[in-house]
Amino acid sequence: MISTYTTLLRTPSAWRFLTPGLIARLPYAMLGLGIVLLVKDTTGSYGIAGAVSAAMAVALSVVGPQTGRLADRYGQAVVLVPGALLHGISVAALIICAKTDSPTWTLFVTAIAAGASVPQIGSMVRARWVAKLEGRPLLPTAFAFESVTDEFTFVVGPVVATFLATGMDPGFGLAVEAVLTVVGSLAFAAQRSTAPARRPVTGTPHSSAIRVAGVKVLVGAFVCIGAVFGSIQVSITAFAEESGRAGLAGALYAVFAGGSLIAGAVYGAMAWRGTAQRRLTATFAALAVGTAPLWAVPNIAVMVPVALICGLALAPTIITGYTLVEGLVAADAKTEAFTWLTGAIGLGLAFGSTFAGIVTDEYGASPAFALTFASAAIGLVVVTLGRRTLVPAKRTVVDVTPVDAAPLALGR
Repeated sequence: MISTYTTLLRTPSAWRFLTPGLIARLPYAMLGLGIVLLVKDTTGSYGIAGAVSAAMAVALSVVGPQTGRLADRYGQAVVLVPGALLHGISVAALIICAKTDSPTWTLFVTAIAAGASVPQIGSMVRARWVAKLEGRPLLPTAFAFESVTDEFTFVVGPVVATFLATGMDPGFGLAVEAVLTVVGSLAFAAQRSTAPARRPVTGTPHSSAIRVAGVKVLVGAFVCIGAVFGSIQVSITAFAEESGRAGLAGALYAVFAGGSLIAGAVYGAMAWRGTAQRRLTATFAALAVGTAPLWAVPNIAVMVPVALICGLALAPTIITGYTLVEGLVAADAKTEAFTWLTGAIGLGLAFGSTFAGIVTDEYGASPAFALTFASAAIGLVVVTLGRRTLVPAKRTVVDVTPVDAAPLALGR
């Protein structure tokens, strides 16, 4: 497994975009939880906190694919620089509004602006990998590496956000999020030599990746994955508080993400004989099984292993989805397609956090965990019914063992 990823990371110039990309992506996992912690502290309501976080996530999911499409058309830096600066300003405004007891609607307005301006770094990094490895056996490994990176940010980000919010000040976590996002995004945008070339539009003037049937199915499935994230984010925060250990909310969420990180690293280095479509169904089934017992967990000691096991199916599901979508769209729509999936996760996170917040306010954390299982189960139904649409007309990814790619990668 180590040699497989070592081969991948020897790709020329890869570290030039990976390093600033990691700095810019780490805050992504801090934003939603940071909003929940800040708004809960200033309003006293999980319902309002979840709704404000949801408003941010909806804005991200709606605007994100459009920025991805613009990046495909005009280049990544053109979109990144103004977006990152707007994000920093929006987050600062959100903190000020929360701290000054401004009307609730101002929290929603500033959260929407913050979500709409979140830089789509993860999708842009994947697009840079495609530009370097398209058609090569290492590309699925690159998608696995990116999912592991995402999970790493979800291990570290919530812990940092919770520590800063509970140990220093509820608004400090979001302030650090804004600084890291702006600095990392500007540094990433400066690496123009590794960016994918702007491609001429091959479809109709108004064509979009979302018009592809398989992309629609994956978007629906990724909304369910986002709902798993969103419901767990709010429910674990409430669960920790009900247990008298509110400061452990980020750590518990990190355990959940840690299970996903471990599984993603192993999954990306293995050779799979079955089709990616079948693997997606299998990983969604595993996710549903893993989330089923969450509502019955009695205490934090039991929650730790349950959360770890629950997270094991997440990264493999996400990796397989990104691998599939890359083969379903034209070359001039790669970033947009990846951003649709990222945005779908954000939209699902909005639904999950909103309804989990409502249920938590009324009934407590345990019933809210039932929403997590329901989200995974619905995702399983979506991919099962739409499996036939996920077969690309022309494969652009060679789905063989990544180790076989070593001669190709070293010869570049």
